[in-house]
Amino acid sequence: MTNSPVITGKLKQAVAAWIDADPDPADQERLADLLAAAKAGQPAAIAELTSAFAGPLEFGTAGLRGQIGPGPGRMNRAVVIRAAAGLTAYLMDGIVRTSATGQPAQPAQQTQPTQPVKVVIGYDARHGSAQFARDTAGVVVAAGGRAFLWQTDCPTPLLAYAVRQLKADAGVMVTASHNPASDNGYKIYLGGRMATGPGEGVQIVPPADSEIAARIAAAPPANQVRRAQRGWQLIGPDLEREYSRQAVAGVAPVPGAADLRIVHTAMHGVGGRIALPVLAEAGFTDVHSVPAQLQPDPDFPTVAFPNPEEPGAIDLANGLAERIGADLVIAQDPDADRCAVSVYDPRAPQGGGWRMLSGDELGALLGEEAARSWQDRPGVDGSVRPTLAASIVSSRLLGRIARHHRLVFQRTLTGFKWIARTPGLVFGYEEAIGFCTRPDLVRDKDGITAALAIARLAARSKLAGTSLIDLLDDLARRHGLHLTSQLAFRMADVSRLGETIRRLRRTAPEEIAGLPLTRTVDLAAGWEGLPPTDGLVFSLADSSRVIVRPSGTEPKVKCYLEVVLPVASTADFNALTAVRQEAADRLARLEQALTGLLS
Repeated sequence: MTNSPVITGKLKQAVAAWIDADPDPADQERLADLLAAAKAGQPAAIAELTSAFAGPLEFGTAGLRGQIGPGPGRMNRAVVIRAAAGLTAYLMDGIVRTSATGQPAQPAQQTQPTQPVKVVIGYDARHGSAQFARDTAGVVVAAGGRAFLWQTDCPTPLLAYAVRQLKADAGVMVTASHNPASDNGYKIYLGGRMATGPGEGVQIVPPADSEIAARIAAAPPANQVRRAQRGWQLIGPDLEREYSRQAVAGVAPVPGAADLRIVHTAMHGVGGRIALPVLAEAGFTDVHSVPAQLQPDPDFPTVAFPNPEEPGAIDLANGLAERIGADLVIAQDPDADRCAVSVYDPRAPQGGGWRMLSGDELGALLGEEAARSWQDRPGVDGSVRPTLAASIVSSRLLGRIARHHRLVFQRTLTGFKWIARTPGLVFGYEEAIGFCTRPDLVRDKDGITAALAIARLAARSKLAGTSLIDLLDDLARRHGLHLTSQLAFRMADVSRLGETIRRLRRTAPEEIAGLPLTRTVDLAAGWEGLPPTDGLVFSLADSSRVIVRPSGTEPKVKCYLEVVLPVASTADFNALTAVRQEAADRLARLEQALTGLLS
């Protein structure tokens, strides 16, 4: 006989205490209903409460991100209010210290900063985003700070732009980016008196994350955190127009822009309102939006997962491109910080068709453009040489491009919190379709300026009678073919993430897919000047490379694969096709071997 699940007394007390402190009546009611159902022995209610109260939603370098719902392990008003209180306390403490003699102030000595802390707050169109942003503004104002709140939903790059433009001490973006509709998140940038130089307007890195987390943990229950109901300043369209003006003014006009036919999808997000006018202002007037995906919709009804990289996510865009004879498809994720591109590829299966370029392919194309532009020029401020940067899991091709054009190449840890703070940065990217093409505007990935950059490149190529595929072939002839792919293994038990990496660390394979390992690097010990991180790098005898690391935002182990093959400088289309097929076959064998190793 199977025992029925029973809610523990400890869990009952925790739920009751949370209900008392929750400022949101709807969440209080939801928890009360769940508690009643759990007391009646309903398994689903017990499971939901057990999950929501298993522990607090962890704050890290990605800020907060999780499922929307009541309880400490979910994204809700109570969690956000305490996060805002912790962030505000961190800013006040930090500004007091830096405005004194440089010595940390003792708690009893800490006072209000001479000038109030300044926080700019943006939000996307997800469920709860606007309320979470208003709550954050209310906490900042009640604590004596100045809050600048976006008047309506906005793309993440605009928030990152505003941090520097307004000289804010911090920026908060309420977004879960490309996560499922059930999620939301809370991303933090530092600037003003809290971060200067290359780190100004960039997402937080250690130790800021742990210091903010400590202050969040010390914050009182949400109903005891003071919140103003007014007093913040609204950010209207003027700042958006200034961003758009600078995005377009910073690039030269492209002959033939009006002749490039583009399909654009905002993926039910907030990017269309800014991206489409920017493209139009730059001369790209033949732009066709996917109607069903243009307007923001927090339920993302036409996609199973609002991530352009997911299978099927840009099918509607590709279908429209096929029908109208487009030259290019541009897709942005819901908060428009990432940009995907689909093109007609004569090598696609079934004799040619539309396919999405990989993040590494786009990174190589945009990196080559940046390198050509900056070759033999001084750095942005004249003191640091122009630098291209890419995350450690991205293709090695960008490094070869930088060296060919006599630029500096910098490898960084994964994430734009590291890429964007590279000194002398003129272009940076990560393989997950994140591109920083205008670090003078936004020290973060920006899907809007990236869309403009790739449209300009496509227009020039069309005018010259070539294509983006032809440009990729040219790079292969010069630097060898670099073909990449990624595998992800989702873990039902989060504890298995670390155990999988530890097992590989203890007993690293001697070969993968029949290829001997020539070198194994444990990233936990640091590598080539990089800070320690969790992951392993396997170099194989044929110059292939495999990197295995736990995901920073999801319960997954990720594998990043790269095959590099030589290509003759005189190789024609057919010869290159054969090399690409050989590289694809090698990748397939690596994927099969890793599936057996990690499953």
